[in-house]
Amino acid sequence: MTANRAPAAGENGADEGAGTGAGSGSVVDVAIGRLKRRIETGEFAPGHRLPPESVLAGELELSRPSLREAVRALAMAGVLDVRRGDGTFVTDLRPDRLMSALGSFLDLAQDTALDEMLECRKVLEPGATALAATRIDDAALDALSERIERMRTLHDPAELVREDLAFHADIVAATGNRTLQSLVSTVSNRTARARVWRALVKSDVLAWTHQQHMDIHGALRSRDSLAAFAAASRHVNDVQTWIRDRLSAVRDPSS
Repeated sequence: MTANRAPAAGENGADEGAGTGAGSGSVVDVAIGRLKRRIETGEFAPGHRLPPESVLAGELELSRPSLREAVRALAMAGVLDVRRGDGTFVTDLRPDRLMSALGSFLDLAQDTALDEMLECRKVLEPGATALAATRIDDAALDALSERIERMRTLHDPAELVREDLAFHADIVAATGNRTLQSLVSTVSNRTARARVWRALVKSDVLAWTHQQHMDIHGALRSRDSLAAFAAASRHVNDVQTWIRDRLSAVRDPSS
């Protein structure tokens, strides 16, 4: 996709290149950059309803299809909420979370290794959890239980993800297999940014995470490796599916 006009004064390459898979400097990138600036300055505050598409396209000097693609991308990022029949709104996230979510999303949309890392996590963690079920001791189970309860009190997405990473790392440590620990740690750390973004924009992530961690802990407590594998698989797969669906919809606008 190519721009249908020359960039106006003040439009820099950083904004134009902050894309979602479209070519650098595309009209979609320009539209995202301009909407981003309006959110940053507070002109479009949390809860704000955007002007009608025809009006906003005119203000941004863009075609309506190009603006529509940009709005779609920002909705996938969790920054905009498109309500059919009611309009498009800036989500009610705090301004700092809005910008953090948008920045993370734009970076993740260009991270070609993320899909492979998510796939590796899906292969490694359930097997490690199943192995841990046959080796974990009561002290480690009690420590996991305490971590789960501590996570219930967290509201900061980055802190929640740090605790989530530690929860799964403790489980893998219970296997006593240091090579497996190293592999899982590498993959988990490479997917952390995507998980923080998800925690920023998914409203029920805390309750969802708590319940699935409880399911994993229950299987470990029962020393049931099959149930542990199933619970961990469900947990990892749900995260992978949520992230992939949103990113793929923007990477491939025809989807």
